[in-house]
Amino acid sequence: VAKEVAKAVDIEAERSGVMRDLLRGSIGVGAYCALLRNLHAIYSALEAALDQAVAEPGLRHLQDPSLRRSASLAQDLDHLHAGRWQDDFALEPATAAYIERLRSLAIDAPRRLAAHAYVRYLGDLHGGQVLQKVVMQRFGLGGGDGTRFYEFGPPTEVERLRQDFRAGLARVPASAADAVEIVAEARWAFGMHKTLFVELQARHGGATPA
Repeated sequence: VAKEVAKAVDIEAERSGVMRDLLRGSIGVGAYCALLRNLHAIYSALEAALDQAVAEPGLRHLQDPSLRRSASLAQDLDHLHAGRWQDDFALEPATAAYIERLRSLAIDAPRRLAAHAYVRYLGDLHGGQVLQKVVMQRFGLGGGDGTRFYEFGPPTEVERLRQDFRAGLARVPASAADAVEIVAEARWAFGMHKTLFVELQARHGGATPA
């Protein structure tokens, strides 16, 4: 399953909409906080779904507490935004659809949550260090404040988490039909992320002053 899911990776999604502005270092603080707000909602739903499906064979191997991001996203938003970010930044339609999908899978098809864990957690472990540097430079941050989302520990710990996650994904018991569904779910997740990034750029006007 792990190899098949990896083939579904959509690089274009990672460089669409507001993410393109982030990678260029031209994103405004409002747009960036809106991105984090929507990611916080997605992670909160994903982590609740994984908890709900903890009895599903194999999923417990994808739930290292060090991977969880909802708390660190909340810390970053508290640091970067002076108001109530829960109220000040709207959830985009793609986020609402994503949350509903995760809640449904937790009940009806929990094994497919493995695809969402892959898309988010392994993506963070691979790209987080680069994005952290971009965000720090863009907003003049230091000492970890405002960039907790990207912190997983020293490089050796990041590599351990990567290896453990891949090993856990390989342990998810899946028939040929299950594997097809999990790969399709990964493709859906990448497509919905692309939609979210475009929606955020449309709402927040793309690149704006920090």
